[in-house]
Amino acid sequence: MEGLSSGDQSRTVAGMALSSEPLATKDNSTGAYSSKNGALDQQPDTSNLEEAELSLRGRGSLNYEEARALLGRMEYQKGNVEAALHVFEGINIAAVTPRMKATLAKRREHHKRRSQSFSTPPMSIHAASLLMEAILLKAKSLQHLGRFREAAQSCKVIVDIVESSFSEGLPENFAADFKLQETLNKAVELLPELWKLADSPREAIMSYRRALLNQWNLDVETTSRIQKDFAILLLYSGGEASPPNLRSQMDSSFVPKNNIEEAILLLMILLRKIILKRIERDPSILDHLSFALSVSGGLKALARQVEELLPGIIDRNERYHILSLCYYGAGEELIALDLLRKLLHVNEDPNCVPALLMASKICGKTPKLAEEGINYARRALQSLKNNCNQLESVAYCLLGVSLSAHSQVAVADSVRATKQFEALEALESAGRMTKMRDSNILYHLSLENAEQRKLDVALYYAKHLLKLESGSNIRGWLLLARILSAQRQYKDAETIINAALDQTGKWDQGELLRTKAKLQIAQGQLESGIASYIQLLAVLRIQSKSLGLGTKLYKDNENPPGLLELEVWHDLASVYIRLSRWHDAETCLSKSKAICSYSASRCHTTGELRFHFNYNSLCRTPYF
Repeated sequence: MEGLSSGDQSRTVAGMALSSEPLATKDNSTGAYSSKNGALDQQPDTSNLEEAELSLRGRGSLNYEEARALLGRMEYQKGNVEAALHVFEGINIAAVTPRMKATLAKRREHHKRRSQSFSTPPMSIHAASLLMEAILLKAKSLQHLGRFREAAQSCKVIVDIVESSFSEGLPENFAADFKLQETLNKAVELLPELWKLADSPREAIMSYRRALLNQWNLDVETTSRIQKDFAILLLYSGGEASPPNLRSQMDSSFVPKNNIEEAILLLMILLRKIILKRIERDPSILDHLSFALSVSGGLKALARQVEELLPGIIDRNERYHILSLCYYGAGEELIALDLLRKLLHVNEDPNCVPALLMASKICGKTPKLAEEGINYARRALQSLKNNCNQLESVAYCLLGVSLSAHSQVAVADSVRATKQFEALEALESAGRMTKMRDSNILYHLSLENAEQRKLDVALYYAKHLLKLESGSNIRGWLLLARILSAQRQYKDAETIINAALDQTGKWDQGELLRTKAKLQIAQGQLESGIASYIQLLAVLRIQSKSLGLGTKLYKDNENPPGLLELEVWHDLASVYIRLSRWHDAETCLSKSKAICSYSASRCHTTGELRFHFNYNSLCRTPYF
């Protein structure tokens, strides 16, 4: 080449002679690779090569490292990854790094002073750009060959050089001056992916945060891709990262405390970009955000995000369905039911089976809405028309539950008996369709038979349920114990409860301990019952102190801790009344009043206390 300097000519020619022969004999039929897989970005582009050579000739010299950078890029563009890597490894990166930093620092001072500096940089900016590209291509070559850790370390060199050279961030016209911005964008986006491939999640998270918090002048599409990939890593990596250190943020700014919060913040930023039409619509972002807010208990926050979506981003019916699920999960069942009614309107989607089943489930929990639930379940069965046995069994089960709830508000005995018969018939149909292998159907079958005082049949289904679930669900133990209690087999029922307590964690023992206390009291063991109640109150107290924001420590079929504690104080007060321990009973009622000012159960227990106290006082008064 005509631009070789005299000082480096012999060394350059020797290096070219060593590397040119194997490069020339490589098979060039490999073709082009995509940058996503760590290989060729484009077909050989001689115009770019000529442009770089002309720029270097303008400086008057082409040294050894720059020549290797040019040759390596040519081999890489041809698809000869191994040959390109062989050429790139001949570049002494440790030696050229200080010169590249000095060159970029001079450029920073030029932008800062906005005047021409008289000091000459160690190399031209085009040479620095060429070497930076060579380092990136070396990282991609290593990635293609499966040497991910080495690739990440090579790619990190680029980020370190630019970051140390521009401590205050890149100037706005950085990309307008030279083409180094494109290489930097690729390096910043590629680095965390390489650390993930190298099975180094901690370094990947640090690289993601570095990419998003530093000023790299990334375009909105690149930034959005990095934010999405980072959120996915935080959600599904399985490890907990340390919270980000945001010293530069204002005191009022939100700082995520864990992976979930950081992922939610990123996904909400992406969703906002979609709403503002800064990026194209990506349905997966809403899916990931739904998962993140669901597991963190932020379903109302998810509902607000969905409500803010502009029309056309998601389908109208899909919006109704998502919102109903959000409000149902947040405990706002009536709001969820209103949304489902809109979805199931004749002008919307009246035959939507998932919505019909969900509406029937909500209505079946309330006797006043049970008739509406029956209608939804029957519409679901009509829409299915023997197309799916699993969904049909669910529909029959919900139909049975709604019929059972409706029988509780029936005025005439004949109507009540008819609804109870239809409820059992629907539940048995569901059981036959699932071959008695669905625990939810077995539970409702046993419960309905127990409510109709068919205790032997109920006991059979309860034992089958407990065996099917292997004792993993508290409601199975409770149902079996209560059926045995209804048969006055108190000792056996207490044995069942004790077995359940041995297999259950402390925080899930609330209803079990309360049932045990009632069984002990039914057997006349009042002191033992009091001890069980005190143990239950201790568990509830620990729960109330440890209960975090958005955390739900009780099942849907259980009472929330506050309501359960209220009922426990009333039960304990009733026991003290039986023992004529009036002061202890009053203390329990005062504890209950501190939880809830208005309670019908407390009024009843207070009336019992006053009656028995006055009666005993009259009995002790001498008769004259």
